[in-house]
Amino acid sequence: MRTALPAELDRTLAALLGADGWRTDASERLTYGYDNSRLQALPDAVALPRTREQVIALVRACRARRVPLIARGRGTNTTGAAVPVAGGVVVSFERMDRILDIRPGDRCAVVEPGVLNGDLQAALAPHGLFWPPDPTSAAFSTVGGNLACNAGGPRAVKYGASRDNVLALTAVTGAGELVVCGSATTKGATGYDLQRLLVGSEGTLALIVEATLKLSPLPPARGLLRALYRDVASAARAVARLMAQPVTPSMLEFMDGECVRLARDVGGADLPAQAGALLMIEADGDDTTLPAALDALARAAAGDGLLAIEHAPDDAARERLWAARKALSPALRTLAPGKINEDVVVPVSRIPALVDGVQALAREFALPIVCFGHAGNGNLHVNLLFDPADADQHARAQAAMARVFALAIGLGGTLSGEHGIGLAKREFMPQALDAATLALMRALKATFDPDGILNPGKLLP
Repeated sequence: MRTALPAELDRTLAALLGADGWRTDASERLTYGYDNSRLQALPDAVALPRTREQVIALVRACRARRVPLIARGRGTNTTGAAVPVAGGVVVSFERMDRILDIRPGDRCAVVEPGVLNGDLQAALAPHGLFWPPDPTSAAFSTVGGNLACNAGGPRAVKYGASRDNVLALTAVTGAGELVVCGSATTKGATGYDLQRLLVGSEGTLALIVEATLKLSPLPPARGLLRALYRDVASAARAVARLMAQPVTPSMLEFMDGECVRLARDVGGADLPAQAGALLMIEADGDDTTLPAALDALARAAAGDGLLAIEHAPDDAARERLWAARKALSPALRTLAPGKINEDVVVPVSRIPALVDGVQALAREFALPIVCFGHAGNGNLHVNLLFDPADADQHARAQAAMARVFALAIGLGGTLSGEHGIGLAKREFMPQALDAATLALMRALKATFDPDGILNPGKLLP
């Protein structure tokens, strides 16, 4: 089947990329038309470049004919950021998957955007290093995708998200120009911080073709505490204490009362009936410093409302304590066939107000909503459960999620900590950012992408 692309462009890009790198068959296009948001649209073609030179030529050819370009890693994004809603060409970076250099002395690695996060971690481990971003999809999401959405994960509380762990980027703008932003140094004061600007821009400003990543030493040892609390307020006060003392946890995960109940009653986790919230507190270090760190974290976790605190002395015990968290996702599926999972961020001190507000919305809209996530950053995942086949439930779910966003913003937070905006949150951007800020973002978009061909319809309202 032929596509809606101009015939001349079709021939040009087929010659550039070869038959295996330029796909216009309907079945192939369908494969690249969706991401983990379950949203879907059919692109006109799929490009699979192998080199930056091909990317430059691709962008220039599409710009000349005003054809949209949508960058794609492995489609793990949950907000529709990789869905080609305006048609055009999906640019899959799966073949630009080389680890170009690992420099242990400089604590950096140079990679192409299609490298899988999990493959990078495996290559770094023999050097005693790791790249901190660890989203749930780390085993099969790409570094380019992680950078595009500023992916984080549990380790972000200590090590930062993707934006905090990139030193330099090479990218192709919407004008087809190759730009190099940043340098392989941990300090720099030479002009604007453009590499950090590109991280989280969801492919709307430029297409990343190479990244120099900041690495961290692998800690030789880890220890885990699981703290159970009477209620969310008690757990949130403990989070504030944990984040105020000198020892920064390497992970600080939160589960609300509904999560605890589900993990216990459906997932079979060993948790007491009176537990109204749970914290998973992890520290890393060496055998000399780790015991003192865990002791400091245990003291900070103690306080009014603490029901019990358990320590995992070895890997087997760690897995046992993590079982409650791992039992949660399967348990959610027993409540409803559909789920909206959005991440919002509030100041840590406002976590109780966020969870209380979410539960009030659950009652108002008569739908189950559960909260869990990265408490140390105030970044919670709000899971709204409903039946997509029920039109009334679907409408109530959409209305409830809009109120969740408004609640987070009203508490001094924002729309996303690590999932990004994409399509799912785009219409709420004017609530999160004022008109002058949005106008500045549009001006930046026009500078990087003067004809608006890069991922149109995403991020900006």
